[in-house]
This record gives sequence, structure tokens and C-alpha cells, in this order.
Amino acid sequence: MTDGAFWRGFFGLGTTSGEVVTIETALQLDAVWACVNLIRNAIVMLPCLVYKEDGVTVDKESDLYQLLHDMPNLDDTASDFWAMVAVCLCLDGNFFAEKKYNGTKWIALNPLAPLDVNVCRDKSNNRFYEVTESGKVRKIPENRMFHVRGAVLPGCDRGMSPIGVCRNTVGNALAGERVAGKMFANGFQVSGLLTSDQILKPDQRAQLGATLNQFAGSDRAGKVAVLEAGLKYQQLTINPQDAQMLETRQYSVEQICRIFGVPPVMIGHASNGTTTWGSGIEQLILQFIKTCIGPMVKSIESAIYRDLLDSKTRKTTSVKFSMEGILRGDSAARADFVSKMIQSGVYTVNEGRAYENKAPVTGGEKSIVNSTMTPLDKLGEEPVTAPAAPLKAAA
Repeated sequence: MTDGAFWRGFFGLGTTSGEVVTIETALQLDAVWACVNLIRNAIVMLPCLVYKEDGVTVDKESDLYQLLHDMPNLDDTASDFWAMVAVCLCLDGNFFAEKKYNGTKWIALNPLAPLDVNVCRDKSNNRFYEVTESGKVRKIPENRMFHVRGAVLPGCDRGMSPIGVCRNTVGNALAGERVAGKMFANGFQVSGLLTSDQILKPDQRAQLGATLNQFAGSDRAGKVAVLEAGLKYQQLTINPQDAQMLETRQYSVEQICRIFGVPPVMIGHASNGTTTWGSGIEQLILQFIKTCIGPMVKSIESAIYRDLLDSKTRKTTSVKFSMEGILRGDSAARADFVSKMIQSGVYTVNEGRAYENKAPVTGGEKSIVNSTMTPLDKLGEEPVTAPAAPLKAAA
């Protein structure tokens, strides 16, 4: 009840712009939603695989494989689950899931809303978690919680929230959206002055104001106002572009992209009206994968190693996300990848065919290399040549 940081997660954080920033208000910005959704979609494309002791063979018979690759619980598919991990890391910097057991058998991972979880320490410095559900608080020991953290400061148990740390930037963007909304809501966009050589009485001014209000609002745009008694209208409208409103809002989009590590062009923002095509956009995608998706995936894998494996299974099991899954929508890149892996002897022909969901073929279990396509176990041997045919006697 006395934890200020805990309550700020619910009621928001104050900013220099006066806007209150919460996860809900931040997601109302299309740039925040686009960045979070882009990262979420990229993580969904990466299957989580469990490998045997050799680190190569996928262990599909493992209970851990069923949980992490197929269904972590009865309500969520693996795609739903890892999507929630990505969204929570982007917005709160933390993801929590409780390990559920049937007796001694671990059967499910149930995700928890990050704002409902508080990380605590007891007198012996052992970590535990307090979860608020329906107004009641219950404790979960550390060995029954899966906790993925984003950026962490030394001595802190919770990851830092990107929305909270950069709340002033988000608040400025919210303020810009609010101002723009009010400009369009007022509607009488050609605001100005009415001038007259006569002195109007108070009731005449009130009547004139009521008359002009009939033309205010975007739904009344296009109507014609009739001015009487020598009234003249002088336009004083400041164009939003002249007031640098559009530039301010565009800059806010670039700032938000910078927070999440997303190239602006990937969420449809073309700075200064420019676009990127061909090899340029390809390099931006590679940068996004290397500097945004890759580190997030590594954080998740590290949390799996710490929280979901014990001292025994850490020696016999490894869990990794298949980064090749992101090539699923690029047939040309996928074909080039599989071809090179087969020709270099890394994949067998059947392994390459399995990558494309094709049935194995006879003789496809051997590794080959480019040029002569020689099996690896035959390299260095002299090629066998057929004996020369005997010369026929001359007639």
C-alpha cells in the first residue's frame, strides 16, 4: 500500500507537458502501437525449440517442448504467449508467468498482468512475488515464477519500463495529439476578428456569438455566414503547418521509434517525405533484427535457462528461438538460405526438405558439398573410374 512506484503503474506518471502517461494512454498513440505491434509480430514468427544434450536434435518428446513450442497453458497458444512476452517487455519492461503443477509435474505457465505483480525480498534476501488478484494478495516463491526482464539497474529486481523512463517524450506526443484534436474539434478553422464602425450592445454581442457558433464544428464545415450591420471579417487563422504543428508531431513519431529501436520507415513513417527501397530497406530490416529482436530473444532465452531449467536439465537440455522463422514470408531468402546450407554440408538434403515441409527422399540423409556434390565420408578418396573398353581389332 505504501509502494509509490507500484501505484504509479496504475494511475500514471506526471510529465513536463502535464499529460498523465499510462500504458493505456501510451498505446493510444499510433506510433507506440505500431512499434509494439511490429516487435510483437516479429517474435510470434520465431518458434521456441527445445534441444537434446547435443544441442542439435530437437526434443519433441520433452514436456518442456510441449509447453514452450505448442501450448504453455489451456488458454493460450505458444504464439499468444510469446506475443504477450514481447508486449509486456516493450511497455512495462517485465513479464511474469506462474508455473502450475499437478502434484510434482509441471503442467502449465500462466501469464500474469505485470502491474499486478510486485517483486519483494524477505529478511534473508530471498526473492518472492506478491500478486494482487480480486483485491487479495498472495505470495509466489521464486522457484514457481518465470520472470523476464528488460533493462535492469544493479540492485533492482524489476526491469525498467520504457514508457515510464521516457514518459516526457510520450507525454509531449500525447499533448501534441490533444492540441491537434482540439483544433479539429473547434472546427471553425477560419477564426478571426469581426470589425464594425458601430458600438454593439452586450445583448447584440451575445446574439452575434450565438449566431457564429452555429458554424463551429467540423460537421458544419462549408456553411455560409451572413454578416449584417456593416460587420467585416478579418481572418487570423494560423495554419497548423506554419505553427510547426505537423513537424512537431512527425518528430514525436521519430522519438518514439528511437525508444523502441524501430526504424521509422518500418511503421510507415517516411521522414521528410522520403522512402527507402531495395537494399536500403533490407539493411534496415537486418538492423531491426540484430539490434531489437535479437537482444529481446536473448533475454527470454536467459530467463528460460534460469527459471525453467534446473541444475540437472541445464546439462542435458537447451532452449533457443529459431531466428530462421522470420524468413518464412520471404521465399527467395529462404530458398537461398536452404540451398547454401545444403551445399556447404551443414544440412542434409532431407533436413533441407524438412525445412520446407517436404517428405524425405532416398539417399537424402547424407551431407554433400558444392561442386562435385561428394558425400563428406568420401572426401579425399580417389574417384573410381570405369575400365577402358578393349580396342576392337581392325577389320
